[in-house]
Parts: sequence; structure tokens; C-alpha cells
Amino acid sequence: MRRVASVFLPHLPIERLGQEIKLALPEARARALPVDDDPGACSAPRGGGWRPGARWAQDGDATHRRPPARELGRRSEAAGHPFRTLRGDDGVRAASRPIAPMFAASRPFALGIQQGQRHVIYAANADAIAIGVAPGMPVTHARALVADLDLRPADCTADRAALERLALHAVRHWTPTACVSAPDGLFFDLTGTTHLFGGERRFCDRLQRFCARLGLTARIAIGDTPGAAHALARYGHAAITIVPPGGTIEAIAPLPVAALRLDPSALVAAQRFGLDRIADLLPMPRGPLARRLGRAAIERLDQAIGRMAEPIEGVVPFEAPTAERRLLEPIGTPEAIGRVMTDLADDLAATLRARGLGARQVSLILLRIDGTEHVLAIGLARASRDPRHLSQLLHLRLETIEPGMGIEAGRLVASHVEPLGAEMLGPALAGGEMANDLAPLVDQLAGRIGHRALFKASSVESDVPERAVTQVPALSKPIGWPAWKRPARLLARPEPLASVVALLPDHPPRRFVWRGEMHDVVAGDGPERIHGEWWVRDGEVWAVRDYYRVEDSKGRRFWVFRRGDGVEPETGDLGWWMHGGFG
Repeated sequence: MRRVASVFLPHLPIERLGQEIKLALPEARARALPVDDDPGACSAPRGGGWRPGARWAQDGDATHRRPPARELGRRSEAAGHPFRTLRGDDGVRAASRPIAPMFAASRPFALGIQQGQRHVIYAANADAIAIGVAPGMPVTHARALVADLDLRPADCTADRAALERLALHAVRHWTPTACVSAPDGLFFDLTGTTHLFGGERRFCDRLQRFCARLGLTARIAIGDTPGAAHALARYGHAAITIVPPGGTIEAIAPLPVAALRLDPSALVAAQRFGLDRIADLLPMPRGPLARRLGRAAIERLDQAIGRMAEPIEGVVPFEAPTAERRLLEPIGTPEAIGRVMTDLADDLAATLRARGLGARQVSLILLRIDGTEHVLAIGLARASRDPRHLSQLLHLRLETIEPGMGIEAGRLVASHVEPLGAEMLGPALAGGEMANDLAPLVDQLAGRIGHRALFKASSVESDVPERAVTQVPALSKPIGWPAWKRPARLLARPEPLASVVALLPDHPPRRFVWRGEMHDVVAGDGPERIHGEWWVRDGEVWAVRDYYRVEDSKGRRFWVFRRGDGVEPETGDLGWWMHGGFG
């Protein structure tokens, strides 16, 4: 029998923000002792000794207590175990710990979100909810209720990232299949795993205590289907709900129709027809019910009661391939460091080959004997697992390594990988020639001058010429050039022309001055009219450019344009500009 758990975090946005605020609080300063020249009846000894029965030692003020002997320099005293203060998951103390309450600020606090044309409340703390602020309420209504409401924008991306981290933790520690459900919950497939934690009840208790340590309020439900668990976690009456196998219909029948994750239109239709509970939907024929609520509502109902399967697409944690070497003695010479680089490249290549991957980015981490690290990162233009190529790229950066007092360990991590299959060797085995691979050359050049210095020019879909060209990686395939004739050299920024003689509205210039030199035009072609891109910039709504290809008396050909169509003044000021040259 399949068993699915749904974890509902109703106050995740508020509680997550509360944890960030607590971490951002400044550290408490040490309490300063009062300065008193006349101590009066204080019985503290003047000789610097310590008397165990003194009044200052019996006082409740911790600032006058004697520090432990270890802080006074007696190193023979045993130090406390660093993990002794951490409580376990299943102990008596952990079980008696109260669940972490919802984050409460010093005043009513809420988060807002934009829904279409409305700005509504997304989440609120306990003080705001007690006053009457509720999720879904318009922000104007909430401000009318609470004048000093602390309203901040909701960060749905950060909430989603927190849920994904919890799902990854669940996959690594509790269940092989876990995923994020909706914006405030998780799904766990617990089939065949709860016996490892002592049963479903003990697993729920442990999971709730785990969320409490993170400062999160959790409601958990376990059922036969994801839909039933989702409904009971959000609309049930208990913090932990466990439905026995086969009891799904009886458990969800009293719940409202909204528990089935229906669309707003289906909820409105159900309210119009008087369908308030799930029990009202179960005896109705599927045909009339689908006409009233829609086919999606029927599918949700069938998924909840188990008639239709609802798969859970679990997150897949990925561990970066790593190679590590620990040295018997610290090293600091270039030859020894280069040898370690070669060994790490061989080990990493073997790991990548076994997993069918190729590295696109590799990070070399060298641990010094003083506890510091030297990190060196290299990128590859194409996925590769050739140990010789990786070693050569690392050796190019050998002179940048600072060994310090010595290096005692090295670790090579493929931080960015791609699937890499076998290479076809048919032409080589048949006596032909293999195509030359430029990726090693590009990587070696990039190791010396940087990846940004190597690129290709490619066209982009844009009417404005200066936006129609972009830089692409060196090994990428550029998009074909447009059919319109464009100059071989395009200026980065158009330059103004002076003393231009031309006939309006659409004749090419007869004479112009550019960079202090007079050019007499003997031939011209145009105009080619280009309108501005109003969806990119508001100032180009009425912008017009008329481009001309002209040739001067010395045989030089230029690409010039005039701003404006020569008729409407909104299209441009009729200024002439140089934009490029042919040949």
C-alpha cells in the first residue's frame, strides 16, 4: 500500500523572514561594571583572592561570578564536549520541547504580493492576525484596520528555495522521493521507509521537532494518496493526522471542497450549486458533475480517493565529482604542486568517466597547513574528461598559486558538469581523418587571456543596427547574417556629421564633413528606413532613421543616416550621422 506524507508550513514566509531577522541582529555587548570609588559594604577581598561564601558570589548577578578555571589559565581542566548541548530527535527532552511559535515582531507585521491589478496580503504574523489582518485581504483594507502595519514585499523565490532545501534534506535522510507541493508544502513518498524510524507516528513527531528547531510551524498528514494527505494537512483539525490504509474516503469526506485543490472558477460553481463538502461530490454521477465543475475537478477528486494515479516527481540531489589527495608532508615547490595537479586530474577523469560526465568548470582547492585555502577555478569551452587536457589547464595557472608555509592536501571538484558520451571513431578506424577539435586551443588561450577575450560575432533579431550584433562563445555557431547589406565595419556609437548638403525629403547627402575632413559624394543609394523599437525604449516610439550608402570622390564608401523622415518633426531633428564603412 502506498503511503504519502504532506507537510504544510502555513507560516513559512513570516517564519523564514523571522529567522533572517534574528541572524541579522547585532551581538549583545558585554555588560559594563559600574564604577564606584566607595564600594561600601561590598565583601569582595582586596587581595585578589576568591572567597566562596562572599556576598558578591551569592548574588544573582552573573557579572560578579568567578569565571571557570579553564578561563583562568588552568588547561588541565576538561573542556565541555562541543556536541553535548545538542538535543537528539527522539529523546525525552526533545519531546518535551514546545513547538516553535509563529514569528512575532514588535508590532503587526505582514507581507504583500501583487495579484493581477490588486495588491493583497500574502502572510501576516500573530499580532496582525489577532487584529483582523488575514491573507488575501487587500492592502488598503489592512492599512485601514492597522495604521502602523509593517508591510513588506513577499519574496516567493526565497520561500521556494527554502522548500527545495528541505526537500533535498528529506531525500538525503528520510525518503528517496520528496518534492515541493504548492508554495507552502512538501510531499514525501513514505512507502516502505517509516519502519526505519519506528513507525509513522514517530516519524511525524520527529519531523515536527525538526521543523520546530528550524523555527517553522508544521502540520503533517499521512494518507494513501497525495491528494488526501494534502487536504488533511491543510484542512484537518490536528497538527498530525495519520489515516489508516483504506480509510481515505471516510477521512476526507467531511472536508470542504476547497481541499481538493480546485480552480477558483470550480469553487465558485460548487458554491453556487450548494456543494460544500467532499461528501457531497462522491455520490454524484461523473458526467453532470464534470459539466458543472469542469473535468479538472473530477480528476482532482479521483486522485484524492485513489481512482487516478498522481505521481510524485522527486528532487534528485547531485553530488559534484571530486578527487582528493592528502599528502604525507607539506609541499611548496612548483614541481611538487604540479605533480599533485596531475594526480588529481587523473583521479577526477576516472570519476567522470565512470559517471558518464564531462567537466565544464573545475575548482582546485589547496589546503595550507595554517588552515587557509587557495582556490583556483578554470572553465572549459566544451565538456571534457581528458586528464591530460585538465592537467595542462591547471599548469597554466601554476604561477598564481601561493603555497604559504606549505600545502598538506588538495581537492579537485567538477563544479559544473554535463553528460558526455562516447566519441565516434568510425572515420579514424576507416582510415579517414577526424575533424579538428578547437576546444583545447580555446581553453589554452582562455587560460592566458581570459574567456571574455575570445568570442564570435552573431546577429540578433533587431531592427536597430547597433543592437543587431552580439558576442557569442568562441565555439558556438553564429546565426546567419541578414539579407540587407550591412557595412563590414560598424561604429560602436554613431558619430555626427557637419556641413551636410542634401535635398529633402529622401535624397542622399552631396557633401559632408566627418572627423575634420570634407567628403564629396559622387554616388548614393537609399533610403532604407528603420523605425525605432518602441517596446525597448519609450523614446523610440516615433523615431525614424533613413540610411544611405554613399561613395565619395576617393572611392570610399560609407553608411550614413538621417534622423527623421523630413516631414514630421516628431520623427527626428534631421541630423546626419556616420554609422559605418564598407570595405
